[in-house]
Amino acid sequence: MRVVYRGLAAVSAVVVAAVTLAVVLSSEPDEVVARPVTAPPAAPPSSGPAPTPSETPTGRAEPNPGASLAPGYTAMEALYADPRVPRLTGGVKRMSLSSPSRRIVKDKRTGLAVPKLPKPWKAYGAAPFTTKQVLPKQRGTSLRGLFVTCPLPTMEQDSPRDTALLAARWTLNHHPKGAKIRWLASQPVKRGWMLVYRVSYGKRTSRAAVVVMDGGMSKPGLAFVTVPDSQRKQWRDISRVVSGVRVLG
Repeated sequence: MRVVYRGLAAVSAVVVAAVTLAVVLSSEPDEVVARPVTAPPAAPPSSGPAPTPSETPTGRAEPNPGASLAPGYTAMEALYADPRVPRLTGGVKRMSLSSPSRRIVKDKRTGLAVPKLPKPWKAYGAAPFTTKQVLPKQRGTSLRGLFVTCPLPTMEQDSPRDTALLAARWTLNHHPKGAKIRWLASQPVKRGWMLVYRVSYGKRTSRAAVVVMDGGMSKPGLAFVTVPDSQRKQWRDISRVVSGVRVLG
């Protein structure tokens, strides 16, 4: 009889353990949850904030501004979802362009010639760009004027205007955290597009511009200039830049 009782006790223990396990499992959250899958970064991470995804009126989640794209999103959809970059409307004016400078810097990687800016600008080690000119450093800040060229670091679009918009968004990587764009000028240039804009970050601002131009290479060339308000006397040089970028000939 002892053997029988021992057998019944063992069976009862197994049943109790199974019931307890079932209760515990039913109270645990389901860990198999569908999560958004992001693609590997196609460009350096943005210096701006990374808001959480939001739902559009259609119920479709928007990608994080400044982050890599989730599958199914285009580069332009990511641009339009980025609160740091406003829509470029027809109300943005053109600017008058001055005569191009005769003193140039040749960038054979982009196929572009760009102005050699006057003092206090000076040439500097170009890496990771292909040419670089800078203004002198200032005490108490790391910000200073920067003028660079390089092959287009973003995805080329069918429209030169859209390509320039993506390039301008990319330049926020080279401005302080929290920077936002306000458009000042937009217009076509020979074999490309030009944008001039104000970049705000806290109580400070910079003036900046991009010129995207087809220099006959595998990718268009990008010329990018930015000058902080602490060196506002050189804001006039931004006009020299956008007026002077041209194809090497």
